[in-house]
Amino acid sequence: MWYRLGQFILKNRLILLLLLLAATATMGYFGSQVKLSYEFTKAIPDDNPRYREYQAFLQKFGGDGSTVVIGIQSDSFFKSDFFNKVGELHRELKKVPGVTDIASIPEVVNLQNDTVNKRLLPYKIFNYPYSSQAPLDSARRVFENLPFYRRLLYNSATHSYLMGVNVNKDTVNSKSRTRLINDIVKQVQIFEQKAQVSVHMSGLPYIRTIMSNRIKDEMNWFLIGSLLLSAITLILFFRSASAMLMSLFVVGMGVIWSLGTVVLFGYKITLLTAIIPPLVVVIGVPNCIYFLNKYHTAYRETGDKQKALVTMVGRMGIVTLFCNIAAAIGFAVFALTRSAVLKEFGAVAGINIIALFLISLIFIPVVLSYLPAPQNKHTRYLDNAFLERVLVRIERWTFHHAKWVYGVTAALTIFAAIGLLRIKSEGFIVDDLPKNDKIYTDLKWFESNFGGVMPLEILVDTKKKNGLVRSVKPIANIEELSQYIASSPEAARPLSFVEGLKFAKQAYFDDDTLSYAIPYEGDLAFMAPYLKARPDSAGGSQKKSGFAQLMSSFMDSSRQVARISVNMKDVGSARLPVLLKDFEHKANEIFDTASYHVTFTGSSITFLEGSSFIIKGLKESICWAFLLITLCMLYLFRSFRILVCSLIPNFIPLVITAGVMGWAGIALKPSTVLVFSVALGIAIDVTIRFLINYKQELSHYNKQVSATLVQTIRHTGISIIYTSLVLIAGFIIFCWSDFGGTKALGWLTSLTLVTGTLTNLILLPVLILHTSSGKAKK
Repeated sequence: MWYRLGQFILKNRLILLLLLLAATATMGYFGSQVKLSYEFTKAIPDDNPRYREYQAFLQKFGGDGSTVVIGIQSDSFFKSDFFNKVGELHRELKKVPGVTDIASIPEVVNLQNDTVNKRLLPYKIFNYPYSSQAPLDSARRVFENLPFYRRLLYNSATHSYLMGVNVNKDTVNSKSRTRLINDIVKQVQIFEQKAQVSVHMSGLPYIRTIMSNRIKDEMNWFLIGSLLLSAITLILFFRSASAMLMSLFVVGMGVIWSLGTVVLFGYKITLLTAIIPPLVVVIGVPNCIYFLNKYHTAYRETGDKQKALVTMVGRMGIVTLFCNIAAAIGFAVFALTRSAVLKEFGAVAGINIIALFLISLIFIPVVLSYLPAPQNKHTRYLDNAFLERVLVRIERWTFHHAKWVYGVTAALTIFAAIGLLRIKSEGFIVDDLPKNDKIYTDLKWFESNFGGVMPLEILVDTKKKNGLVRSVKPIANIEELSQYIASSPEAARPLSFVEGLKFAKQAYFDDDTLSYAIPYEGDLAFMAPYLKARPDSAGGSQKKSGFAQLMSSFMDSSRQVARISVNMKDVGSARLPVLLKDFEHKANEIFDTASYHVTFTGSSITFLEGSSFIIKGLKESICWAFLLITLCMLYLFRSFRILVCSLIPNFIPLVITAGVMGWAGIALKPSTVLVFSVALGIAIDVTIRFLINYKQELSHYNKQVSATLVQTIRHTGISIIYTSLVLIAGFIIFCWSDFGGTKALGWLTSLTLVTGTLTNLILLPVLILHTSSGKAKK
C-alpha cells in the first residue's frame, strides 16, 4: 500500500504540490488574521462552583484585581518639595486614558460633620503644592490622626507609602493594556528621576501584562531560534543546502497551518497556544530527517533515484504516520479536559502534528524528485565512524552485558522512585520569575510593608434587606472576622463598610481617635440620617452623600450583602487552601449559618482553583495518552510481548524525570506537568521507528531475532541519534527563558528525550532478545 502511495505521489507530483501550496496559501490567509488574546483564558469551566461564585461577585460589585499599586519608601515623603512631586505624579497618572481612580496620600479626604443637614461631607486634607513646610506639617498631623489610612496607604514603621491606581477592566483586557501599563510606568519613571527615589510597582494588572508581553516576545525569539538551530543541525548532518531549505519549508508550512487552525477554530493566541509554532518546528524536523535518511540509504543501495523515493515512502510512510499519531495523542488528549485553555492547546497542537505528516509525505518526495540525485558528500554522514563505534558498543551490551543493563536500569529507577515520593504540587503567581527580577522583588516589598497585593474577597449575605444596618450584630461579626484575618501574617488589613462606619463615627465625634470603633446601637440611631441618599440641589434625582458614596463599593444597594476586601501575600497553591480553610472555619464560628451565608472568592481563589484544575487535567491527560498510545502500539504490532517491551523503555524515562524533579525540589505545576505528556508523545517516536524497522527486517532474516536486532541497531540507530539530537536541541532552547516554567519545560523534556533515546537503543533490544523464543534468538 505505502509503495503504491509513493508511486502515486511521484506520478501526480505537480498536481499534489500545487494543491499543497494552495492549501498553505489559504491557511496563510486565515493565519494572517490571527489575534492575541488579551483576556485571561478561563482555566476552570463555567459550571465550576468557584467560577460561579466569582462571577456572582463581579456582577454585584464590579470586580477585583484591577489596581496597580505604586510604592515609595522615603524619610522625606512629607518634605514639601518631595510631597509636591508625589502630588504631581497623582495628577499626571489621572490623565492617563484607562485610569479610573487613584488613591494616594496627597488626595486623601477627611469627613466633616454637617450637623445642620445631618451629613458627613468629605474634604481634602492636603492642599498642595506647598510653598512652605508649616501648612504641610499641620495637614500631616490631621492625616496621621486618622486610623482609617494606617497600613492602607502608609506604614509609619518603615516610612513606606502606597498609591493605588485603579484601571478600567475592559482596557486591561484589551490590546490597549500594554499602552496603559506603559503610560503608567512612564509617569513613574519621570517621578523617579525628579525625586531621585526608587519606586516599586505591582498589582495583578501590572504583573499579568508585563509577564504576558515577556512570554509573547520569548515565543517569537524561540520560533526564530528553533528555525536557525534546525537549519544549522540539518546543514551539519546532510551537507546540503537544498535538504536544509526543504526541511525549513516543511516546518514553515506547518507553522502557517497552525496559525490558520487557530483562526478557523475561532481561537486567539494565548500564552499556551503561543508555544505551538516552536513545537511544530521541533517535531517537524525529525520527519524530514527520517525521510531523507531512508532516501539516502535506499539511493546508495540502488543508485536509482525513482526507486529510492518509492522505497522512502514505502518504508517510512507508516513509521512517520504512527510517530506523528503518537505525538499528536500526547497533545490532543488535552482537548479531553474541561479546561478551556487546555482544550484549545490540545486541539490545535494535535491536528497540526497530523497536518505535519501530510505536508512531509507530499512535499518531501515531490521536491526530491525535482532535485538532482544526492552526491557522495550528502550521504557521507551514513558512515559516521564515531556513531558506528557507539552502535557497535550498544550491540555488545545487548548480547553480552544484559545483566548490567538491567542492573543499572533498576538502580536508576529505584533512585528516581524515591525522588518521586519527594515531589510536591505547588504553584505561585510569580514563581516562574527569577528571584532578582524587579517584578518579584517589588511584590515582596509590598508583602513586607503592606501585607501583599493578591485579592481575596469575602461576601457576607444577611439573607434579608437592610440586614447589615438593622442592628450592630452583623457589624460586630464582620469586625471580629476582619480582626482575625488581620492577625494572620499572610494577609493585609481587611477593608469593609465597617471600617467606613468607624471612620464616620470618628468624624461624628469631632475626629476623636478613640471614637474610631464600631458604633453601638445608640450610635446607629444617631447616625442613621447620615446614611440616607438626598435629593440634589434642584430637588431632582437622588444622589448619595459623601459618606454613602464612600461606602457604596462595600455594600450592595439593598444593604443585604457586605464585601470584605483583603490583600494577601502570594502564599502559593499549597498554603492558600490551608489558610482559607482556617478563615472559613472562623467565619462559621462567628456567623450563624441560619442567618448568614459567607462566601470566599476573588482572583486568589480562582487562581488556586484554576491551577489545581489544570494540574488535575494534565494528570488525567497523561493517563489517556498512555492508554491511547498503548492501543496504537497493540494495533501496529499485534503482539502483547512487543507491546510490553515497547512501553517499559518509555515509562522509565518519565519516572526518572519525575524523580529528578523530586530530588531537585521542582514542584508540580501546569508548566512542569505538561512535560510528561509532551515527552511521552515525542519519545515514543523512537520506539515506533525502531520496532517497525525491526518488524520489516525480521522476515528478511528468516525470523532470526539476533541478526535482525544487529541490522536494526546499525541502520536505525544513526537516524534515531540524529533525530534525538535535533529534538533535544529544539527543547534546550527553552532553557534560555527568563521564566522558570518555560525553562523547566525545556530541560526536563530534553532530559526525558535523552533517557528515552538511551532506553530505546539499549534496553529495548535487550528486552526483545530475552523475551523471544530460544529458536528465534539464534
